[in-house]
Amino acid sequence: MFVRYAIFYTPPVDSALADFGARWLGWNSATGRTVTHPFVDGLDVASVTQTPRKYGFHATLKAPFRLAEGVTEGDLIAALETFATDTPPVVLDGLVQGYFRGFVALRPVGDTTALNGLAAQIVRNFDSLRAPLRDADIARRRQAGLNARQDAQMLAWGYPYIFEDFHFHMTLSGSVSPDSADRVMHAISAPVARALPQPMLLDAVTLMGEDSSGLFHQIHRCTLSG
Repeated sequence: MFVRYAIFYTPPVDSALADFGARWLGWNSATGRTVTHPFVDGLDVASVTQTPRKYGFHATLKAPFRLAEGVTEGDLIAALETFATDTPPVVLDGLVQGYFRGFVALRPVGDTTALNGLAAQIVRNFDSLRAPLRDADIARRRQAGLNARQDAQMLAWGYPYIFEDFHFHMTLSGSVSPDSADRVMHAISAPVARALPQPMLLDAVTLMGEDSSGLFHQIHRCTLSG
């Protein structure tokens, strides 16, 4: 059993986007294997990607959580399959790289109403399967300087950055300076352009599991077919 679970968006395993993300971050969450980083002159890719590496290339839809008492991994898989059967896919105009809150990420362009609605549904639908936050988790989250709404959301739903505070992003660096961010974006601009579909169909959600070393693995990917 994994330590924690999460629901992410991950690109199709055999896609150019998934391949780019795994190579850039150095961790393939689908295969559970480390990957050699690309060489970028003047940039320590391993250091830049150290923070997001353990999660694999993804966008968070429901942040990592521990299972509620009596809930099993099988229960979680069954619930996700039911949800996916009843939920339609989301079409995005595309993704664009940018410097966001101190890190580099891919973010959607265009109308994100349907995407934000999907994320909110997932937060609500799976919350009954989540164990309450521990005191240490609450204290750690509050170190980020949450506002009153975010603090209330954390206490009620286990994570502060949901609903109005949700911003879909696929992280490509840890916290970096603007100069380092420019170097990262210059290095990834060509491979990202080749890998990104335009428009982009978000037609699946992925159940993830965190192992005892802190690395996340893809457990079960469900197609949105509603």
